[in-house]
Amino acid sequence: MKSLYKDPSLSRKSSLLNRRGFFSRVGDGLHGAALVYLLSNDLFSMDLVQSGGSGKIADLKSRKPHLEPKAKSIIQLFMNGGPSQVDLLDPKPALEKYAGQSPSRDLISEIRAVREAGGLMPSPFKFSKHGESGIEISEIMPHLASQADDITVIRSMFTPHMAHESSLFTMHSGRMFPGRPSLGAWIVYGLGSENQDLPAYVVLDDPKGLPINDIQNWQAGYLPGVYQGTRVRSTGSPLLNLNPKEKWPNPVAKLSESLLRQLDQSHLKKHPGEAELEARISGYELAARMQLTASDALDVSKESAATKEMYGLNQEQTASYGKRCLMARRLVERGVRLVQVYIEGQIWDNHTSITKGLNYACGKTDQPAAALLVDLKQRGLLDDTLVVWGGEFGRQPIAQKPVTGEVGRDHGPSGFSVWLAGGGIKRGFVYGATDEIGYRAVENPVSVHDFHATILHLLGLDHRKLIYQREGRSERLTDEFPARVVSEIIS
Repeated sequence: MKSLYKDPSLSRKSSLLNRRGFFSRVGDGLHGAALVYLLSNDLFSMDLVQSGGSGKIADLKSRKPHLEPKAKSIIQLFMNGGPSQVDLLDPKPALEKYAGQSPSRDLISEIRAVREAGGLMPSPFKFSKHGESGIEISEIMPHLASQADDITVIRSMFTPHMAHESSLFTMHSGRMFPGRPSLGAWIVYGLGSENQDLPAYVVLDDPKGLPINDIQNWQAGYLPGVYQGTRVRSTGSPLLNLNPKEKWPNPVAKLSESLLRQLDQSHLKKHPGEAELEARISGYELAARMQLTASDALDVSKESAATKEMYGLNQEQTASYGKRCLMARRLVERGVRLVQVYIEGQIWDNHTSITKGLNYACGKTDQPAAALLVDLKQRGLLDDTLVVWGGEFGRQPIAQKPVTGEVGRDHGPSGFSVWLAGGGIKRGFVYGATDEIGYRAVENPVSVHDFHATILHLLGLDHRKLIYQREGRSERLTDEFPARVVSEIIS
C-alpha cells in the first residue's frame, strides 16, 4: 500500500488546504486579480484630481479647473474664537425688548456653562445702515462699514459643534476630528499654483502664538504633504534657514543644485508612488527657488507711506495684523493660490468682558481688513481674489455671568455671521437670517459643507469631482454630506 505522502495528487491537494499552500497559489485566477488591484492601489497609485481619474505626480503645477472660475486666489481672514454676530453683523432689536428674560429650552440645551447663564442680553453697541446697500453694521467696525457695498454678509451660518477644537476642525476640514486635509490643501491639490517660486498655500499666523489646534488647522492630512500650508513669519526672517550660511559662486551653486536634483530623481525612481518622498523633494526644490523670490514678495518696506498708513502699520494696535494683511495682498499679487491670516490666540472668545474684548478685537483687525479690500480693488485684484472673514462659530444672545468681571457671551454654533468679498461674490448683499433673538439660523441656513462647496465653486472646482482615492474610497472635502453651492450670493 502506497503512503499517502508519496501520492503526488494527494500531496498537491492537501497543500492547497493549508496556509502556505493558499498563499503560494493566490496569484492565480480571481484571487490573484484582486490582489494585484489592491497592491497597485496601495503601492503605485497616484492621486486623482479629475473625476475621470488619470494619475499624476503630486506637485504644485497649475492645473485646469473643472469649470470657469470666478476667483483665482483666496485670502481667508480667520477670526479664531467665535465673533459675536449679534454685536457685529446681525442686529437684533428684540433683545432690547426681551432683555433679562430667561432663554428658551432649546437655547438652554446648548449652554456649556449652565451655572453662569443669564438672561437675554442686548448688544452694548449701536448698529446703523451703510452705503447704498444699507447693510447694518456695528459701530465698532467703522472701517468695514465704509466697504459695505463691496461685501456679502451671510447671517445664517451654522455648525453642529460648540467646542473650539471640534468646530475649528470642521470649519477647516469639514469633519470634527483631526487628520483630515484642510480646505487650503484641497484647493492647492485641485488647482496647483501659478507661481512655482513661492508656496501655493501660505499661512500668516500671529507672532504672539498659534491658534487652537495649532498647525493642524492647515495640515494636508492624507493628501501628499506638498499641499499643506507653509507658515511664514511676519517678524524677523519670514522663513527660517531660507538663505545658505555660506555664499557660493553662482556656477558652483547651480552645479550643486543640478547634482542634488539628479540624486533625488534617481532615488525617487527606486521608490515609485511614495507621496511623502515626492513632497519632501518638491519642498527642497521650492526652498531653493524661494531664495530669490520670497524675500522680495514679503518685504512690505517697499510699499508707499500711504499704503502703510492705510493698513495701520503706523499704529501699535493695528501694526501686526495690518502687516500680515499687506503681506497677503503682496502674495496673491504674485500668484500665490491661498493665504490664511490668523490673529493672536482667541481674542473673539468673549466669555467675559464682552465690551472690552470686542473693542480690542475690532480695534486690532477692522482697519487692516477694510484696507485689504480697498487695496485689492484699486489694484484691480478684487475681481479675481476671494476674501473670506469669519470664525468657527458665533456667540449666544444671552449673558454669561462670571464670578467676577463684566458679562460676556458663551459659544453659539446654531447661527452666526461671516462676510465675503470679491472673486464672484455679490456686492452689498445680505443672505439668510437668524431668528428674532439671533440664536438659530432660520432663513436659508448655510452649513459648513455648503460654505466649502461654494468656495470651491468660485475657484472653479466642483466639490463632487474633487476626489482623492484612498484605500478604495473616493475622498472629498464635503465627504458624504449633502452640500450645495450657495448660488444666491454669486454675482
